[in-house]
Amino acid sequence: MMKRNLLIIIMLFFGHIFYAQLVVPQVYSNIQTDNDGNLYYTFLGKKFYVAEKEKIYTLSQMKGNPQAYADGISFDFGINDLSGKVIYGLINYKDAKNPLPVWFKKTSEIKNGKATINIKKNLSGRYDMSNWEKSGKGTLSYRVTDNKGNILYDGIISFYFENKTFKIAETITEGPFVNLLTPTSVVISFDFNKKAAANIFVDGKKYTDNSDKFHHEIKIDGLKSDTEYSYEVKYGKLSQKYSFKTAHKKGERKPFVFAYASDSRQGQGGGEHNVYGVNFYEMRKIAAAASCKDVAFVQFTGDLVNGYVSNKEKINLQYANWKRSAEPFAHYFPFVAAQGNHEFVGFQFVNKKGKRRGSIVRFPFNTESSSAVFASNFVNPHSSLKSEDGSKYDPNPDKTDFPPYDETVFYYTYDNIAVIVLNSNYWYCPSLKYNAGTSGNLHGYIMDNQLEWLDKTIEKLEKDKDIDHIFVTQHTPAFPDGGHTGDDMWYKGKNKYRPYIAGKPVDKGIIERRDEYLNILINKSTKVISLLTGDEHNYNKLKLSPDVNIYPDDWKLNKLKRNRTIWQINNGAAGAPYYAQDKSVPWTNAVSGFTTQNALVLIYVNAKKVSVKVLNPETLDIFDEYELR
Repeated sequence: MMKRNLLIIIMLFFGHIFYAQLVVPQVYSNIQTDNDGNLYYTFLGKKFYVAEKEKIYTLSQMKGNPQAYADGISFDFGINDLSGKVIYGLINYKDAKNPLPVWFKKTSEIKNGKATINIKKNLSGRYDMSNWEKSGKGTLSYRVTDNKGNILYDGIISFYFENKTFKIAETITEGPFVNLLTPTSVVISFDFNKKAAANIFVDGKKYTDNSDKFHHEIKIDGLKSDTEYSYEVKYGKLSQKYSFKTAHKKGERKPFVFAYASDSRQGQGGGEHNVYGVNFYEMRKIAAAASCKDVAFVQFTGDLVNGYVSNKEKINLQYANWKRSAEPFAHYFPFVAAQGNHEFVGFQFVNKKGKRRGSIVRFPFNTESSSAVFASNFVNPHSSLKSEDGSKYDPNPDKTDFPPYDETVFYYTYDNIAVIVLNSNYWYCPSLKYNAGTSGNLHGYIMDNQLEWLDKTIEKLEKDKDIDHIFVTQHTPAFPDGGHTGDDMWYKGKNKYRPYIAGKPVDKGIIERRDEYLNILINKSTKVISLLTGDEHNYNKLKLSPDVNIYPDDWKLNKLKRNRTIWQINNGAAGAPYYAQDKSVPWTNAVSGFTTQNALVLIYVNAKKVSVKVLNPETLDIFDEYELR
């Protein structure tokens, strides 16, 4: 009897937790849970339930729970019906600046979700290129493929070989990455395969994180500006050694270059063009080209991965592959990532045939939303902007109703420039354009609190004598011209599109909001020089002078008078399937340089002068060149 009562108590307790997780935020409309805890959306008197769970691969599965055995390492992916191959090879961290695996001529077959790699037989003797037999330690790189040859994951595992026995070692599975670069500090981040402490040595000084944990972010401070430092990460008996260069002093006005790109989700072409949601091939080319041009940092704004998932474990795997693509170069300089629409994590409501009737950002927002999951995967600056709570549309000022902005909206500086990163896909509801019944935010719409934060941030930077140029970046173009003229900040010139909050439309439509946004960038600023965008999978530039028409023919509301020229540089050409030019918009004649070549935008800053070169990261050909200021 006592056991039965205890069971009931446990069921009620965990049932309470389950229902608590499905409390629908007040910002949504027509969404409820039934008596069984199932989420549904009511539309035209009908109930549409959340789609059944899709078959996914998770990051923890693809890591394969590596275990040592007598002759090497075995993997158990925990998926009984998984078949395919494990491609593998050793990494020698000491013979290359940007260490990469050298793949062995043989592969290991995955049967019933399991595989083994015989290191002793296959990677010894003349194939021991990392000297593990003598040193007693080594690192194995491995790729998991399915039975169709699709690459699912690119992983790393280190091992010890002692007393003729293999042992799984502490392994940096992601990183180390250079983040949050300033003139006097940097943050080095990395992830382990097991909880462990870590030490970093820089310039004879030891920086320690004694906490046994998977993820580490270690701040290195007290440094000199514009100075190259070697750093060594030590963990267990292993170590990796790289370098970084601190930022220029603020307002020093010395020459430097930074890079910009977006849209690296999977492309066509087979092989590395699709490593489970990522155009791995093109991203690595972009990272290598940026390194060759000695960039200070890379700004990468949105659609890193395929996304549009209902389970964050799926997108975590995609993010891991994206980080691996840039990793050999991100050891040395920052890749600052921002959120796009494909970073969507949400609920899909479908009919009995599986056709979508609504889609919303997943909740609870603080752990499951697109922005929260994105922030958990990257190390970005924090800002004062928390969420859209407290705005005029907040249905309950005493409660947190919206997703967080943290690490998806922020700004940073380097020498005499500032880069403001916006989230134009915050609380994004993919189905809102067609059906506003669920409520949610529109693709490309900057909501009230974010707009206010932008206004205050630019006002602050306008007063900063050390800042000469401001770059604003968001995933969606203000002026689409190839592939997204039906949305972004245009919607074919239809101002009716706007967010809905708790079932009610906001006051300003998309074009009105675009004009408020442009007023801040152009009329309230003298320093904003360019808007860096993506979403459209091409490269082009728009010289937005005051005389360029930005309105539909039937526009009856006020038109924004613009007092100066800025540029929109669109580079969504980092590997996603291309879009040709549309030419249906009123500003088409002001667009130049349009191409579907893959592209890396290089922005050269030399005091008051700013110029641009655009190269193809595969051929290294420069195909556009101009001055911004």
